[in-house]
Amino acid sequence: MTLAQPVPAETSAVDDFVRDGVHLFGEVLDPAACAALLAELKAGRDWGEGLFLSEAEFDADPQYRGVNPRPGRNLLEGYEARLKLVEANPAIVAGLTALLGEGYGLMDRKVVCGVPASAIPPWLKRRIAGNPVNNLGAFVKPQYRDVTYFYGIDFHQDLIDFKGREADFLTLYVYLAPVTKADAPLFLLEGSHRLGASVFPHDLVQQGQTWRYRSEGREAMTSQRVLTGGAGYAAMWHACTLHGTQPDEADHERISLRYLLARGPGLRAGIDLVNAGLEGPLALDDTRIDLDAAGAARIKANSVNQA
Repeated sequence: MTLAQPVPAETSAVDDFVRDGVHLFGEVLDPAACAALLAELKAGRDWGEGLFLSEAEFDADPQYRGVNPRPGRNLLEGYEARLKLVEANPAIVAGLTALLGEGYGLMDRKVVCGVPASAIPPWLKRRIAGNPVNNLGAFVKPQYRDVTYFYGIDFHQDLIDFKGREADFLTLYVYLAPVTKADAPLFLLEGSHRLGASVFPHDLVQQGQTWRYRSEGREAMTSQRVLTGGAGYAAMWHACTLHGTQPDEADHERISLRYLLARGPGLRAGIDLVNAGLEGPLALDDTRIDLDAAGAARIKANSVNQA
């Protein structure tokens, strides 16, 4: 019996995006190199409760905006040579080129940390309970804001941060260490991209491993996929694909790499074929309604925690 050969990334990536809005590379990266990079990133800094401001310090000057990595404050700056592990990987390059065309552009790359419950101060747990998006940057000491820290985030589109921009980009995500169900793995809703851009929070009803998703009179039945895998596991998804994570239940942080990559100039690329089949808009003037004027959460609701 002859085993089937893997489908090349340049062949399968566009087909997967058309159908599911997701392409899984699997454990495509060298795990030893991933472990070495992770050790360097973790060295010499606090990844526990020492990350956080005290309640008094936060209340003295609450800041909800401008607390994520940015140019000049990004832990990955200075790691360009080491990141060739990801950025020059043949399978990843082939998949990105198929979808985004030659000359695709880097919009952003950063470290994302799923923070375990054991590292979050009791006062902060009380404040964030039930929030749909627990981006913890507002509560982290300024010197550590070169990483994005999460304690669970409800199903959302990555278009959420780009008002008015068309969905001409995708997200590439890399696990630097093994991720089990307890390590805040990514939950994705395959096929959710087909309804196009929609306002967060989203209209979702769970039906086992399937979710009914509605937006502006349109409806799709989507399949839940949980991304678990070893060090070097990589996946990419469309800017309109719904995804999220539950809180980290492990006793250690989950540190990963997240890239945003945009369509290259010139000739048509695979993303154009994907977007031509979407039923809804490619862009929104307003992408979310869950924050107040200061940027703090004003809605207590979370769908992914029911999964």
